[in-house]
Amino acid sequence: MLDVDYRWPSAAQPWLDLPADVRADMVAAGARSWREVFDGRATYNKQWRLARPPVMDETTLGVLNAVCDRLAQLIFEACRRRAGTAGELRRLLRVPDGETRLLDDDEPLTEALLDAFRPDVLLSDGVPKVVEYNIDSSLGGAFDADTTVRRFVDVYRRHGLTERIRLAAAPSAVDRRFAAIRAGLGLPDGARVAMLIDFDAEYPGLDDPERFFRLLTPVVDRAAVFGLDLVIAPVSQVTLDDQSRLVVRGGPVDGVFRLFVPNRVTPSAGVDALEAALAAGTVPMWVSAAAWLIANKAAFAWLWDDAGDLPAADRDLVHRYVPQTWMLTPDLVDRAIVEQRDLVAKPSDGSAGVDVLVGRACDADTWAGGVRRAADRGGFILQRYVKADDVPLDFVHIETGDTVSADVPYSIAPYLFGREPAGACIRTGFPGCDAVLNLARGVLLSGLLVVD
Repeated sequence: MLDVDYRWPSAAQPWLDLPADVRADMVAAGARSWREVFDGRATYNKQWRLARPPVMDETTLGVLNAVCDRLAQLIFEACRRRAGTAGELRRLLRVPDGETRLLDDDEPLTEALLDAFRPDVLLSDGVPKVVEYNIDSSLGGAFDADTTVRRFVDVYRRHGLTERIRLAAAPSAVDRRFAAIRAGLGLPDGARVAMLIDFDAEYPGLDDPERFFRLLTPVVDRAAVFGLDLVIAPVSQVTLDDQSRLVVRGGPVDGVFRLFVPNRVTPSAGVDALEAALAAGTVPMWVSAAAWLIANKAAFAWLWDDAGDLPAADRDLVHRYVPQTWMLTPDLVDRAIVEQRDLVAKPSDGSAGVDVLVGRACDADTWAGGVRRAADRGGFILQRYVKADDVPLDFVHIETGDTVSADVPYSIAPYLFGREPAGACIRTGFPGCDAVLNLARGVLLSGLLVVD
């Protein structure tokens, strides 16, 4: 049974509980091996690398995954109380027809839409706060998170550290995703599956497609372990054959999953072809584009609106782990201006920090003007500001090789595929960074190291 009142240790505690000599040897080994650990991994940072991964104890990670799983169900149920089909939900959210590509308005809303999700979690006084919920197949960072933490563990093994203390990489997000894809689409052994990427999107490495494909060779190998023949391709290059089957890299595919957001994908003949194949029913997609609607941040406001009518345990779960959230309407503008330092305004269908206003980071005029425009435009939420804990981490300076310890911003994004926990993507700041954690500002990505 989920313990709503779990007493969360500080994020630093699992690391500090390790013997001091083990900690020192882990940092030293990581600092010597940073090139190996981070080779080919996504980052714009040219100055710093992590000298060790973030650490969490096994029990705490289990509780965090359980909290995130139940909150995903509650978000889905809040949507389902208001809409029965993707089209009904789209209209309720005032999303224009055609803005979310690949969407079937007649599709019933079912829990299959929860086959892939990754919340964004900040720790505040040690307690997780779920500030956003990514519910979709287009969850980035899984391969980078998996690879970095497993390379760290390999380094520790070579130095004999795994014989001195029990530590392990969190469960593989890459592996769990392929298991969920095969089960979710009901695919036979050897099925040919396409992973489609928008190469016109902003992400490190997409400017050199062939190198990007080579870096993903281990992903193809892991898919094979789960009985899938994986092909990776730009979505812009897919076509249809004379039977309306989707053709990728020279042959038809039995299934597809996408690593692009359906409301921001670059228009192309390939996207049109994928849309036509889905409409014809000749290829299944994991997961449906309707999941992107479930991830709309308006559901956070609905969750808070409904909390008083939920069973006590679910009500307490929402109140403890989800910052209070409202739809930003004109009647809330005066309150938002008065409570500026305690609020954040976000587009309900946005991502990557675009158009987000943090009250305490704005001057009064910028905030007031911004919330008025957002309220008039519609489609924004107000959310209580979460003061995130800084976490002590160790870094290596790329040029000098020096190691530095620093307290930095930190967010954890646990993956659940097929409702099974699948590790986490950790985004950390670096010495001297600001508080915004995204790739464009040099954030460092890592997986999670699990200890007793």
